[in-house]
Amino acid sequence: MKSDNVKTGVERAPHRSLFNALGMTEEELSRPLIGVVNSYNEIVPGHMNLDKITEAVKKGVYLAGGTPIEVPAIAVCDGIAMNHTGMKYSLVTRELICDSTECLAQAHQFDGLVMIPNCDKNVPGLLMAAARINIPTIFVSGGPMLAGRRLDGKQTCLSTLFEAVGQYNAGKMSLEKLTEFEEKACPTCGSCSGMYTANSMNCLTEVLGMGLKGNGTIPAVYSERIRLAKHAGMQIMKLVEQDIKPRDIMTKDAFLNALTVDMALGCSTNSMLHLPAIAYEAGIEINLDIANEISKVTPNLCHLAPAGDTFMEDLNEAGGVYAVMNELDKLGVLHTDCLTCTTKTVKENIDGCINLDPNIIHPVENPYMKTGGIAVLRGNLAPDSCVVKQSAVAPEMLQHKGPARVFDSEEEAITAIRAGKIVAGDVVVIRYEGPKGGPGMREMLSPTSEIAGMGLDKDVALITDGRFSGATRGASIGHVSPEAAVGGPIGLVHEGDMIDIDIINHSIQLCVSDEELAERKKNFTPKKTEATGYLKKYQAMVTSANTGAVLKVED
Repeated sequence: MKSDNVKTGVERAPHRSLFNALGMTEEELSRPLIGVVNSYNEIVPGHMNLDKITEAVKKGVYLAGGTPIEVPAIAVCDGIAMNHTGMKYSLVTRELICDSTECLAQAHQFDGLVMIPNCDKNVPGLLMAAARINIPTIFVSGGPMLAGRRLDGKQTCLSTLFEAVGQYNAGKMSLEKLTEFEEKACPTCGSCSGMYTANSMNCLTEVLGMGLKGNGTIPAVYSERIRLAKHAGMQIMKLVEQDIKPRDIMTKDAFLNALTVDMALGCSTNSMLHLPAIAYEAGIEINLDIANEISKVTPNLCHLAPAGDTFMEDLNEAGGVYAVMNELDKLGVLHTDCLTCTTKTVKENIDGCINLDPNIIHPVENPYMKTGGIAVLRGNLAPDSCVVKQSAVAPEMLQHKGPARVFDSEEEAITAIRAGKIVAGDVVVIRYEGPKGGPGMREMLSPTSEIAGMGLDKDVALITDGRFSGATRGASIGHVSPEAAVGGPIGLVHEGDMIDIDIINHSIQLCVSDEELAERKKNFTPKKTEATGYLKKYQAMVTSANTGAVLKVED
């Protein structure tokens, strides 16, 4: 056992004395030591139940003959961090989570790991750590929140509330109605109830083969989630016994499966940051251009909020992620021979997992769209790519040409939107919000929600070198690369320039001649945001969004 490095032999007598100080018995030390990475805290609603998940995991480990040892991981609530300086500290925690988990696991020589994340950045952060550490590992999340229910009986959720704020600011909703939304939007613990980033990544954890069936969809408040956690605790012992490691599971084909199911589910555009970053830690390179190739042959089968009016609990009842994969397998677009944490193949896992509700999971013969949920665009405005959740774009906005309204921060854009300065046809450009420019690549949920709340989501596009919440809908194009802070063309856009967006043909063009752009570049000096503390370190090391915004040290 790897843990023999800290517990076996005469030389480890001092180490054993420290285990004695922990109250461990010889019997416990004779078993594999399993690190149970608990992301519990009292500030993230998606994590307030993780103490119960952790206790269930530990029981499962004990039942299967291991010794569980609980260790911590941090997490940020993106909703609480939204639209203020706190959002600069969201994406950057992904790397902190990965690094700190590596340190804990390697310093204490665990034989296996059970990762217990739930919300936006600690799911990919722990997946990155699993790939980097590469000891037997399994994931069990805290589960999604149930949708809220308004007084009229209709379901609601957090993205609806953000848009309600926009409606109120536009004079289209009373304070009384807004208060009703506020009280009903988030009724339980769990990751917010739509196909936002947290739920996207938890579902894709199933697809990658790192979580058991139901990991992405069983609601947080269901007792079934506790049973799942116990099974995850038991299953890690099988992975340790058979020495099945994350890199045996997260292969190139597994990532292609993840991109494919991403398209079918209509996941958050943030998956286009996280999947390349996880692959990077696994020693695999993912070129985002492959996303469009996968989209061509992968229909969009689900329209969960914010794209539609269904929620994670509905997907769960319809058969969950495995049912979606079983639908896709009819088209032969999945690599079904991939090994998973069940110790079985994808094919063995999804066999018999039928679609129980064709209104929630559309059959492949009757998809919402014939192409996938995400599109990668390129053009002179984004030579290295940008991304859009095309499944959440109104059909009339899939092709749009309009004048640029240019802002050098989210705050500037919000002020203009609330002042009524954005009108139908405009293309809002928010720059200097990229990985380096922010620094931290903030989510632009408030600007998009304000636009939607004003009823302009079918008339106004938004382009940024920042990113979007999974709760964003509309023609919202993010991850523009290269970003303004490193001299990207988005920094050369002038107020009133025409921008031509063609999502159907994967194109985004600034309608300015090459000669004019070259002249502008001669006189262009990117603005620099002065950062301090961890953000300063992050700014110095972070790479472009199109490569996953991973941290790299120069040779």
